Amino acid sequence: MHAATPLSDAQPQAAARRIRKDWTPTNYDLRDTWFPVSHSRDVTERPIRRIIHSQSYYLWRKDGRPFAAEFHPERLHAERASFTEFTGGMGYYPVVERYGYIWAWYGNPDAADSLLLPHIPFLPVDGSLPGYTQRTVRFDASSALSVENLIDLTHADFLHANTIGDGISESDVVEVEWTSETVTRTRTVAQKSVAPVMRWVGGVRAKYQDFRAVLHIHLRSNVCISYPRFRPGYDVPNLQPFLPVGKHRSRCDVTFNTTAAPAPFRYLMPRINYIIQPQDNSVVRPQNQRYFEPGERIDLHSRFDAPGTRYRFQMEQLAERQRKGDFSYGSDAEPGRDITQLLGMDG
Repeated sequence: MHAATPLSDAQPQAAARRIRKDWTPTNYDLRDTWFPVSHSRDVTERPIRRIIHSQSYYLWRKDGRPFAAEFHPERLHAERASFTEFTGGMGYYPVVERYGYIWAWYGNPDAADSLLLPHIPFLPVDGSLPGYTQRTVRFDASSALSVENLIDLTHADFLHANTIGDGISESDVVEVEWTSETVTRTRTVAQKSVAPVMRWVGGVRAKYQDFRAVLHIHLRSNVCISYPRFRPGYDVPNLQPFLPVGKHRSRCDVTFNTTAAPAPFRYLMPRINYIIQPQDNSVVRPQNQRYFEPGERIDLHSRFDAPGTRYRFQMEQLAERQRKGDFSYGSDAEPGRDITQLLGMDG
């Protein structure tokens, strides 16, 4: 892994020059990875449908065991001639249940390995969190563009000023590190005005607070593992997996582990998504559409955009490898490695 590097004003522009000029977040279809296609609690004996890059995934349970298939189970036999390479011509996808999610494999089924599942240290493996911690939101944008929006925490200071943001702080440092399969952004802010949600329902009476927010992104699946820590205040660990439904849509089955926080904060914080999502969607929807319009585009960058620029660069590197037929994981990848220390949970 590349060491974390404080960002200068010159770095984003330098990285941007190494990216293809036609960066288009709607064009990325990365394979051989696990996608968390649904919260476990939503998968019952009655089949439901999810979509990954326009590929259908039907999910259901039989005797408590989860299944995923290309077609509705009642049509599987009749559709045998239509089974694709995604299921090896068998109709069923590899599937694993972990962390309160049903994970389905996207790519060559022979390459499916549970060791490639990401490590999420703040979620119980058996998914035993209360229902209030989970919510689902949708975006009118590709998953890559939705992730870029999440990477840019600075936008919260004005777009989400009424809930989690506030523009006043003494210092603000953003660092980024990466492997061939992941990008990790760390933002450390000192003496920042207390976030409104912390003040209103979290009982934080101080005028200022320090916070450190780590975001660990798995590039193939756009699984975003986030660990914000507020002092005074609380840790707000959350998983935001952006499922790539299509070029104009992404779905995010969110889990906020706020069980250690006091009431009513622990109950209300996961619901904040219903306020934040429309605000974010108002920005990413027109951006996403812009990538389909002809003509030259110029992306502007500040020093805070370096993690996003690095994300673009690493995505392009990975996509180029896959375009050449290489779907393997590099020696530095280790998708399932323990990230407890990386997230700052041990300090």
